[in-house]
Amino acid sequence: MSDENSPLESTTVWSFPVRGLWATHTNNYRGNFAPQVARNIIQMYSEPGEVVLDPMAGGGTTLIECRLLGRRYIGCDINPAAVSLCEKAVDFPLQRPDAGGQIVCADVCDLSFLADRSVDLVLTHPPYLNLIRYSHGRIAGDLSNISSVDKFCRTMEQAAAELFRVLKDGHFCAILIGDTRRGRHFVPLAYRVMERFLKAGFVLKEDIIKLQHNCTCTGQWVTAARRNRFYLIMHEHLFVFRKPAVGEDLRRLKDSCGSRNP
Repeated sequence: MSDENSPLESTTVWSFPVRGLWATHTNNYRGNFAPQVARNIIQMYSEPGEVVLDPMAGGGTTLIECRLLGRRYIGCDINPAAVSLCEKAVDFPLQRPDAGGQIVCADVCDLSFLADRSVDLVLTHPPYLNLIRYSHGRIAGDLSNISSVDKFCRTMEQAAAELFRVLKDGHFCAILIGDTRRGRHFVPLAYRVMERFLKAGFVLKEDIIKLQHNCTCTGQWVTAARRNRFYLIMHEHLFVFRKPAVGEDLRRLKDSCGSRNP
């Protein structure tokens, strides 16, 4: 549903056939996520006035929702063009005062301008390797220029360490990421990235499956997929991680399957 007042999600499968286009949201920025994703995560895992960080802000979806929902935002992107888009995206009038924020040009692997444990929520949607090249090789460190899965995952491991550092104990980090294919074989990019976040010290709170709709390249691949016997990937993973408190006992997570739901 495209209505910003639509009910929030309550299960681990999300489907938004119609992208929300309220406020300054637009689908012109290729690869940006639906504002319904940002709205659900921000309202579930943060409170009004808290600080939400999007370290790969792209077209500014997270930041727009922060303004609308009264959260303070920090938007970062390694690409100056994306920073300019974000600045324009948050420039709209509100009926009530918002919590404000800042937008800076910065690398997700180096957030040294942020103090340890200074962020209440992280929400971001990184590029999926070089499937969409945002800077076309012109910016060193741009994840969208990386074609190697191993190099991408090593870089995401550095990013995870920085996000772990700036996030407050007990708070949440949400990453929307999908998978890809190489030689018609499935490459579980999302799960490889998940492993790097777990290695950084996070624990997994949720694995939400987000269905994909209206993908521009899907139609041209249908015949090839049938001929070569593979299925088109039409879902993404929205991982929600939690940063444990120092000294927190995690033995239950490691040693027991527990019940299906808490």
